[in-house]
Amino acid sequence: MTGPSDRVGAVVTGLGTCLPQTVVTNDEVSRHLDTDHAWIHRRTGIDRRRRVSASTGTGDLAVAAGAAALKSAGRDGCDLVLLATTTPDRRCPATAPWVASQLGLAAAAFDLSAVCSGFVYGLTVGASMITAGACDRALVIGADVYSSIVDPDDRTTAVVFGDGAGAVLLERGRTSDPGAVLHTELGSDGSGDELITIPPGGEHLTMQGRDVYTRAVTTMTESARSVAGKAGWDMADVDAFVGHQANIRILTSVAKRLGLPPERVVSNIADVGNTAAASIPLALADAAAQGRVAAGDRLLLTAFGGGLTWGSAAVVWSGAEPVQEVRA
Repeated sequence: MTGPSDRVGAVVTGLGTCLPQTVVTNDEVSRHLDTDHAWIHRRTGIDRRRRVSASTGTGDLAVAAGAAALKSAGRDGCDLVLLATTTPDRRCPATAPWVASQLGLAAAAFDLSAVCSGFVYGLTVGASMITAGACDRALVIGADVYSSIVDPDDRTTAVVFGDGAGAVLLERGRTSDPGAVLHTELGSDGSGDELITIPPGGEHLTMQGRDVYTRAVTTMTESARSVAGKAGWDMADVDAFVGHQANIRILTSVAKRLGLPPERVVSNIADVGNTAAASIPLALADAAAQGRVAAGDRLLLTAFGGGLTWGSAAVVWSGAEPVQEVRA
């Protein structure tokens, strides 16, 4: 007879990422904006970001990241492909079935839109479907090409966002296994939908930065604390805090409110910027590649995005070796 700490659950067995090869520095972004490297770095913590070529779309990045995650896990297939994105290649149909096809899969596949919270939403849905017996393996991909929706002349957004993709493979296991997704928590508040939006009939993303900052810090703190409590963790038990890479000031403020020291905060925002739904798996892959997270470490994930949406997850790291890909 199994107890509450050992039940059927979803386990992370693979981790893959894909970044475009083109690097855009703050100095390059500043050429069309009333700003400079020092201002951007001070306000956001970002030094550079990646941009896709004109021939590369969200689906291309998602395929590369998904294939990398399967390779990381030593698997050649799955029965669910879930793509979290705000920048699908078409309004209709969804991009996920094309991604699955390119991976050689006839799996169930669908897109999920929760903006920067998309990966945590996807992780929750994939883990829940595995636990419910609806599938055995789920490929959860976060991929966004924000260069396709950001106005290059808008300083609020142009300096912040980058393109990229990250993915994990989830498999059926037990909550006592390495890599277990122990608990997740999701939330939303549609009354704040104007804070991060593409207005009706518009082409470009708009963001009310000051209000987003305030809401993000408060909400991410409360959500992260809640999911850690559900996992039975004190903050002293958390080995690594992997927050959505929106802004270094947000990450720092949330970690401080949670009582987490700087050395436990995972951040790669300086190198890739805010990659929306891809940011958490990209940050996690960087940390794993650098040896900052190891098998058995307790990871606290949290994100906040447009909608407004938010979500957090308590995961015990499996020690999966990330596979990283680069595309034009």
